[in-house]
Amino acid sequence: MSVRTEKNGEVTTVINDRINARNAVDPETADALTSAFLAFDSDRTAKVAVFYGEGGAFCAGWDLKYASALSERERFRTEIVERLAFPMSEAPAPRGPMGPSRLELSKPVIAAVEGPAVAGGMELAMWCDMRVMAEDAYFGVYCRRWGIPLLDGGTVRLPRLVGLGRAMDIVLTGRKVEAEEALRIGLCERVVPRGTARAAAEALAQSIARFPQAAVLADRRSAYEAHGVSVHEGLKNEWARGVEAHFAEGAAGASRFSSGKGRHGDFDRI
Repeated sequence: MSVRTEKNGEVTTVINDRINARNAVDPETADALTSAFLAFDSDRTAKVAVFYGEGGAFCAGWDLKYASALSERERFRTEIVERLAFPMSEAPAPRGPMGPSRLELSKPVIAAVEGPAVAGGMELAMWCDMRVMAEDAYFGVYCRRWGIPLLDGGTVRLPRLVGLGRAMDIVLTGRKVEAEEALRIGLCERVVPRGTARAAAEALAQSIARFPQAAVLADRRSAYEAHGVSVHEGLKNEWARGVEAHFAEGAAGASRFSSGKGRHGDFDRI
């Protein structure tokens, strides 16, 4: 199998394991990644996922050997245009070319990036809620060289992360974006020593998983839903989700604080 899942308590790690192709994604891998993340989202015992590429490469993008076979117009029409088209109705969209890029999960996912996360691989990393990069890892719209556009959310998510001007610089030039720059411009959240991205991402995931989850998930969803709406609408949505989460967990948490736990910013005894 090109994709496998490992679980440690409440953290699930989804591993892309096509080492010989630098974890480039073909249709079978796209299907497997999508299934793995849907299984994580429906698993009530799993709270946070880590997305990792085995063998020193997060993902080299779409499998260009497969893409080259799509030069036949009829095959491209049936396998890409028709199979992956967004439905006209409100029905769920099929998977993206890279797999899970169209999923809107209810729980957080953290990308653990070693080596290249380029073209579609960069899009998969941006699909995640957060990115932990090794110090020598890098992003880049490398598909710019081959005339292949971004189809897995790159033009949607990148401007939201780094701003429109920086996004245009990265998208139009296809240049390499190293970890230090990614951290500086907001394209990743943490940079760690080479070979430690998975361990760091899993430790981060465990630190999130130990919190009461109703508030975590409410705040996460509210932050996403605030995109593209007025401040007024965003505040209304935040209130509605927050009140529900408070009744689920907040009152009990406040009682623990009153009893002496978590004082003075202590995140260990909660």
